[in-house]
Amino acid sequence: RFDQLPAGSGRTGAHRAENPHMRGWVVLLWAALATVVLVAAGIFATLVLTGRVTLSPAPEPTVAAPTVVAPELDTTYDVLVLNATPETGLAARTRDDIIAAGWSADLVIAGDAGSEDFPTTTVYYPLPSDEPAALALAEVIGGAEVVQSDVYQPVDAPDSRQLAVVLGLDRVAAGESTPTP
Repeated sequence: RFDQLPAGSGRTGAHRAENPHMRGWVVLLWAALATVVLVAAGIFATLVLTGRVTLSPAPEPTVAAPTVVAPELDTTYDVLVLNATPETGLAARTRDDIIAAGWSADLVIAGDAGSEDFPTTTVYYPLPSDEPAALALAEVIGGAEVVQSDVYQPVDAPDSRQLAVVLGLDRVAAGESTPTP
């Protein structure tokens, strides 16, 4: 219908404007920009999906104040004192110190450990509720590490409340140890 013009107008065909030469470059630039944007979005999405990049900031770790357990002297516990050093009589002397602090003599047992090279004197307690008593016992013997472990608990009486003191080489004065015969 556009090609049908009245005979007197002098025109024939449709009127179309010429394409400027720069139009091809504009299309190419838009296509390149779209390609770059799509590739960047794909890389970012891959990083997010694999967990290498997180969209939300990492929560700051909250540091809980450590609970401080106060020593509480409880002389109703059984106490096992083991000498893990080459010095003879150290367990007996420690037993005497514990009895002097208020324990009954029948609740405190002293003996030798299976080794003579335990590095640090340690008080072992079985349950978290026994920690205050273990801390107090460590103070009674002049300081020691306190560790929760059921290794030194009696097998035949699992319900008994027992603390174990393993005397280490830190209790032996340098050059004063007397080796066992």
